[in-house]
Amino acid sequence: MATKVIVDPMTRIEGHLRIEVEVANGKVVNAWSSGTLFRGIEIIMKGRDPRDAQHITQRICGVCPLSHGVASVLCLDDAFQAKVPPNGRIIRNLIQASNWLQSHILHFYTLAALDYVKGPDTPPFVPRYGGEGDYRLPPKVNQEMVQHYLEALNARRRAHELLAVLGAKAPHPMVFVPGGATQPVTEADIAECRKYLQELIQFIDGIYVPDVKTVAEYYSDYWDIGRGCGNMLAYGGFPQADGEAGRRDLFIRPGVYINGQFGTFDPNRIVEDVKYSWYANDTSGLPPARGETVPQPRKAGAYSWIKAPRYQGHPMEVGPLARSWVNKVPEIYSLGEKAFSVLGRHYSRALECSRVAHAMLEWVGQLKPGEPVYYPAQVPSEGHGMGLTEASRGALGHWIEIKNHLVANYQAVVPTTWNASPRDDRGQLGPIEQALMGTPVKDPRNPIEPVRVVRSFDPCLACAIHLLDLRKHSRRTARFRVL
Repeated sequence: MATKVIVDPMTRIEGHLRIEVEVANGKVVNAWSSGTLFRGIEIIMKGRDPRDAQHITQRICGVCPLSHGVASVLCLDDAFQAKVPPNGRIIRNLIQASNWLQSHILHFYTLAALDYVKGPDTPPFVPRYGGEGDYRLPPKVNQEMVQHYLEALNARRRAHELLAVLGAKAPHPMVFVPGGATQPVTEADIAECRKYLQELIQFIDGIYVPDVKTVAEYYSDYWDIGRGCGNMLAYGGFPQADGEAGRRDLFIRPGVYINGQFGTFDPNRIVEDVKYSWYANDTSGLPPARGETVPQPRKAGAYSWIKAPRYQGHPMEVGPLARSWVNKVPEIYSLGEKAFSVLGRHYSRALECSRVAHAMLEWVGQLKPGEPVYYPAQVPSEGHGMGLTEASRGALGHWIEIKNHLVANYQAVVPTTWNASPRDDRGQLGPIEQALMGTPVKDPRNPIEPVRVVRSFDPCLACAIHLLDLRKHSRRTARFRVL
């Protein structure tokens, strides 16, 4: 007989996630991933000036707003047919990459590490599952990791300060505009960026990457836990050239890996299913460019506010592992199928953090003080745009339709929409749901193994779920008694 285990809410992630699993004979035999909070931007965007988009959509999330800002201005560049000067492209890359550094460091130390590192019996190290949990690090190693947890807080702050050199503030900088960025570049800015990057690289290469390897040494069984769907998707990001050449020359290249085969990414193969999501069934199977956000909160059989995006009908994992795999990063690709695991995701994220930080030093050297940072662009009366990039958590896309100079439709398909999606119209489980299948659970009352699997994806529920427009519904939607 199966035992049902419910983790609600899932802690140490961004947003409200409910995980439900059935455990039989010590392993997960069924799983459900549910986004449980109303959130989103698409409905709010309708009827607004398109130039509001890059500012409003950053409010989707406070952890990764910069990638939403970049996806949005790429979307507007496309719709406006705007051109971006080299300085504007590089500034966008540096701002977005700075946010990646802080986000990757945040994920490992603040969110995930406490599953493996036992801190003192004071917040934020308590409360924790099962008191003693499953902590394997020798005392001296464990104490060093606790110290690194504290050092990571400072490293994250330094990454935010780096972002602010060219972005003026963090989070939610106002410098993104169609056609580039608004912050001029000075020699002092370049010198300051180099200083911050050298300090961050020292932490990433000297502490972060070694700490992930240490966790892998003592928790080696997690190379075989959390496999998932095995299909990988990356849109690509950080253009290294201008104009159309920029889509062909990306620091992180796009690609797909489906059923053991590598392929070329085609955005026209993306649709979103909603059979098990709280949205109207007649919106199911639409591509994002024609997507609709029509809430149906009492829909029979549904269990999530997250839609179920699919590529050629397949659930796809996105994120650092997917990017590393489709780009055949040697340290990850050489692992073979062991890369598709809890530790594979953590290791991919740490190595990616290092690669991006080193690349940023090169990008800083390409800035040219005194040259333009943007070219003016006009709002068209009619138009369509698509902005594809990579957020720290994975593939991120924004789509816009403009009519009469205003937003007629706006859709965002974000990384956690892919990873934490529910079942699709064919009943296929989402990537996190599939990764939970077969996970060993030693004690259903202390389900530390399933939460380790989920946290390895770095879920962000604020990005993945949508907004209920109360103006179109009764004044009272539901009544809850919270205990």
